[in-house]
Amino acid sequence: MSNTHAPSQDMPPKGGFSSIRYERRLPKKGPSGLGMFAICGGIMAYGWYRLYLGLDERRELQRENAWSRIHLVPLLLAEADRDEYRRKVAAVERERETMKDVPGWEAGKSVYNGKRYVPDVIANVPIHQQPGFKKD
Repeated sequence: MSNTHAPSQDMPPKGGFSSIRYERRLPKKGPSGLGMFAICGGIMAYGWYRLYLGLDERRELQRENAWSRIHLVPLLLAEADRDEYRRKVAAVERERETMKDVPGWEAGKSVYNGKRYVPDVIANVPIHQQPGFKKD
């Protein structure tokens, strides 16, 4: 079999093909770089402002705590002195009761021979650790 007509070949259209767009043409979305920088700067400035306000508040609370402690010191000292006096009186009474059979014993007399004041050391021992404690 023989083919009598010439083979057909695809040819470009008259005037040629249209040009192929190969460059990137992305739509512009969002703020520019300068706009994003300005937004981040504004957020950071607001954060630093709030931090400064918080530091001022904390400084004021520390000042208030310091002054409240300063004003409470005399009250706490007076309370400690009253407690020490009460314990001293109770200790002298216990000593008087314990040593009542010893002739010449003076209850509450200092064991030191000097005239200098030496405060008593009164240990606050819990009741269950005191000698002679019996658990029921």
